[in-house]
Amino acid sequence: MQPSRFRSLQRAPRAQRGVVLVVALIFLLLITILAISASGTSLMQLRLVGGLRSSQMADFGAESAARGAEWRLWTASITTPLACTTTGPSCYKYDPATPNTVVETFRNSPGWVADGATTYSAGTLTTESTDKTFKLTQDPVYMIEDLGVEVPPGLGSQHESGQSAPGTGNTSVDSHIYRITARSTGANDNTVRVLETTFAAKAN
Repeated sequence: MQPSRFRSLQRAPRAQRGVVLVVALIFLLLITILAISASGTSLMQLRLVGGLRSSQMADFGAESAARGAEWRLWTASITTPLACTTTGPSCYKYDPATPNTVVETFRNSPGWVADGATTYSAGTLTTESTDKTFKLTQDPVYMIEDLGVEVPPGLGSQHESGQSAPGTGNTSVDSHIYRITARSTGANDNTVRVLETTFAAKAN
């Protein structure tokens, strides 16, 4: 009877070792699933951060181009006149009766468009910075439109970017309203920002 009892005691550890192996495999599988899920979340967050950075870069590029166009208008009103014609390209004369297809395409296209626009050349935004943190895929561009004479207060309704007719205020007023449309990409061509602003400057 004694030997039989010892044999039954010796079999128990083998059975326990089999259960431990199964439990270990289950835990290993759970850990693997958690690791894969965590890595997927990290990659998604990395893409979101990259998209946000590209969007901010495009915003900065468009803002820089718009400010450059404003400076050009301001200095041109003092020194060399800026020639505004219906065909551009330095400045387009706004005519609601015959919309300019080049201007409308530039203002409304969702993707990258540079036809008929002026390249913002102050600085090298498409060149990597010394710490390699800033580089646009395209040089920012802008387009200037002369919307007409600025109407002084009390002499009629003011027309700006949404006007249906050219400004026709007091002819003694030598200030015009200009519409500036600026475009810029970010770190890739899929990110495009369009910025529009109006700017008053002396007529040329």
